[in-house]
Amino acid sequence: MPAYHRLGEIPPKRHTQFRKPDGSLYAEEVFGTEGFSGNYSILYHAHPPTRVTKVERCSCVPGPRECWNEGVQRHHHLKTTALEPGGDAVFGCQPLMFNKDVILSIAKPTSDMNYFYRDGDSDLVYFVHDGHGVLETTFGLLPYHEGDYIVIPRGTTFCFTHDTASTTNTFLVIEARGAIEPPRRYLNSQGQFLEHSPYCERDIRRPQELVTHTETGEFEVRVKVGSMVTSYWYDTHPCDVVGWDGCEYPWIFNIADFEPITGRVHQPPPVHQTFQGPNFVVCSFCPRKLDYHPLSIPVPYNHSNIDSDEMIYYVNGNFGSRRGIERASITLHPRGIPHGPQPGAVEKSLGVERTEELAVMVDTFYPLELTTIARSVDDSAYPLSWL
Repeated sequence: MPAYHRLGEIPPKRHTQFRKPDGSLYAEEVFGTEGFSGNYSILYHAHPPTRVTKVERCSCVPGPRECWNEGVQRHHHLKTTALEPGGDAVFGCQPLMFNKDVILSIAKPTSDMNYFYRDGDSDLVYFVHDGHGVLETTFGLLPYHEGDYIVIPRGTTFCFTHDTASTTNTFLVIEARGAIEPPRRYLNSQGQFLEHSPYCERDIRRPQELVTHTETGEFEVRVKVGSMVTSYWYDTHPCDVVGWDGCEYPWIFNIADFEPITGRVHQPPPVHQTFQGPNFVVCSFCPRKLDYHPLSIPVPYNHSNIDSDEMIYYVNGNFGSRRGIERASITLHPRGIPHGPQPGAVEKSLGVERTEELAVMVDTFYPLELTTIARSVDDSAYPLSWL
């Protein structure tokens, strides 16, 4: 829930006449959540956002998520570097695991979107592992680069443009059936970040440039609701907003701006929490000073996920408790099985004062199902790596 923001030209009062230079009215749109009781923004369009010329079934729909049911409960290591690049940032997503609340995917787009996209019921987070570009939205432009969490509220109309000349763009994509927001415990009763929270309003990047398009023609907006994608065609550009204000809009937080909380002895994962979602949390493991008790053991202790599944995406650096883990690896440690430091990791960590690890963790409170795409990059020997 980012703070109030305004961009472009807006009238002094809500729901009042706001006229163009030619005397005609701009079209007001309330972009609100929770049935007019949650966060909202008000946008002013050059043309009504309801001007649809054609509605049809989308010719490009996400492929079905085929479940991989191996018949055993075990730990997994997915080597995602083996996934082939292709497609765009939306329909090029390759889902690896999911449950009723969240879908976790990898996207390695090689092409820009020649359409706009709107997810009608899911908040999205694109974690940028590699690459940079611009997210164009009805709220303005959001340039992004490595390490960014791009938070896109459900209902936002957007389009990715990538710089594909220098590097392959790689995203970890989190699609949530509900709101993704900062943990409530980081905020006071008025919604301001508390001083002891690991990030604050100054770290959030909001749209700062609003480009108002006045072009006419044929413009496709693909709208996803549930598993159905519908193509809406407009005769005016969807990003025709001249101004807006409010508290619901896309924003960016970079993982390098997360301030780790450390202690004399090992701190549990909740100190790394960055976002909360419906029945899951997102945590950032960042470079930091390690435990400084004279007898501390800096690596995590053995632990059992009694009522959660733990997915970790390894970004950069050396993750001290794991071996054989590559850049862009994913581990899944499901409920019911303890896991912890691998052989030699405890002794090796003694006396170490700092870690350079960088990783993103998603803990879910309902079991995750793996897909056949995950099977294609699974390291079947991983469950035996503690011997």
